[in-house]
Amino acid sequence: MCCGHPSRRDFLLTSLAAATPPALALPQSPWPADLWDPERPYHAPGAALRVQPVLMYRVPQRRQAASWKSWGGVQSEEAAADEANRIAQELRTLAAGAGFGIEVKPVVKVSSLEAAARLDEAEADVRLIYPATGPGDLLRSLMPQKSHGIIFVRRRSGPIYYWYEALSTRYLRKRNQPPSPGAPPLSVEDVVVDEPGELLWRLRSLYAVKNFLGARVVALGGARGKYAPEAPQVARERFRLDIVEVSYESFAPRIRAALSDARKVAQTERWASRYLALPGTTLETDRRFVVNAFILYGLFRELLDEHAASVLTIAGCMGTILPLAETTACLTLSLLNDEGRLALCESDFVIIPACILLWRIAGAPVFLHNSTFPHAGIVTCAHCTAPRRMSRTRYEPARILTHYESEYGAAPKVEVPVGQAVTFINPEYATCRWIGMRGVVENNPFYEICRSQQDVRLEGDWRRLLDEVRDSHWVMAYGDWLQEAGYAAPRVGVQWETIQAA
Repeated sequence: MCCGHPSRRDFLLTSLAAATPPALALPQSPWPADLWDPERPYHAPGAALRVQPVLMYRVPQRRQAASWKSWGGVQSEEAAADEANRIAQELRTLAAGAGFGIEVKPVVKVSSLEAAARLDEAEADVRLIYPATGPGDLLRSLMPQKSHGIIFVRRRSGPIYYWYEALSTRYLRKRNQPPSPGAPPLSVEDVVVDEPGELLWRLRSLYAVKNFLGARVVALGGARGKYAPEAPQVARERFRLDIVEVSYESFAPRIRAALSDARKVAQTERWASRYLALPGTTLETDRRFVVNAFILYGLFRELLDEHAASVLTIAGCMGTILPLAETTACLTLSLLNDEGRLALCESDFVIIPACILLWRIAGAPVFLHNSTFPHAGIVTCAHCTAPRRMSRTRYEPARILTHYESEYGAAPKVEVPVGQAVTFINPEYATCRWIGMRGVVENNPFYEICRSQQDVRLEGDWRRLLDEVRDSHWVMAYGDWLQEAGYAAPRVGVQWETIQAA
């Protein structure tokens, strides 16, 4: 079984909750009609990435019959002012179409060590250095020691820069060389030449890092780790995750109170009708399970709001929650993912960090699923909690069935488009070694396994996976995000490897 049998503790908690009378003293107010709205654009709340652009330059003095200037098209104050305006306009355009939050600060012009020393790293997450002209000691002084840094140089996108020629491993770390005392703060992978798209994906990766480290996760039923009981502690220490554990003892009365609140039941009836009317939606379970899934949705939204969190995970998926809510949490988690939260089953902190990072990179729902034995380049991905809006916009067709193992409740069987490119992350238990790979969906079968299922053809040397962790959880996102994930990995303390086509 993918989740395991209910524990004795879960059984006792369920029995206790069943014996507890409805908590009439709890506040019972109807949820706003638009709390759930399938037409609301997808939005994942996150803190904007603060970017400080810095134009580095030097105004040379003419000398008779001597070489008096370096390469480069920024050789005067007037040229520097024009270039600062160009940078500001380019960054405004980039931020407007980024699809994630970027706060661009005014361009700072720096032509001396004294001016460089006045910059405050704490005022931005990323220092974006434009070294048009100027000496090497000035460039070194601008490289941030604690925050992130990117260097942008020009060849043809504007006045050519001297540092398009002069950048090298004299000033930068080599590829895959980790930061160390005395080593340059930035690497050759932090350099962009001309291309806004190359800058954008790096900023996207750093946005994900900012919103990943220290993220708050509400863990209903406690924090766990599949085959790695130390995973929650590793997540707290390595990734600084703020894990808020909420017990079923405290939550069970809220479920019972909501189920007995006629106004809330009436509201969730309307939501269920609207959900089932979405194009491509087929109901193949008892409708009351869908209504009760929306009861859980309202309660989980309250829980997230109370703790100012966007990420929720639930333990006891196949035991404790079923008799309490009179449904499964599968459809509820799918609903939360579709609107912009991250909602995950099994409270598995082996995979949860990878889910958070990939969710932040993709800016779209991700699918936590079980892995299978790879053969002939194929793996099957399956779980009962798949989102339907992994494209951010459309709802994929779905059959609403029971949860597989219990044959109870409501769980979506989501049909992913054949030919859809996807990215996977496969963590090696709690070692902080992650494997990234790409694939293409070939089929949506209906095996006797968890309801949402995809057969995916992997790219590259899939046989490497034979020696990697399986019978564990992976995470999937639409699209190709390997370079963003690889750029983020060393910044969050992850050893990153990829399996990709040559």
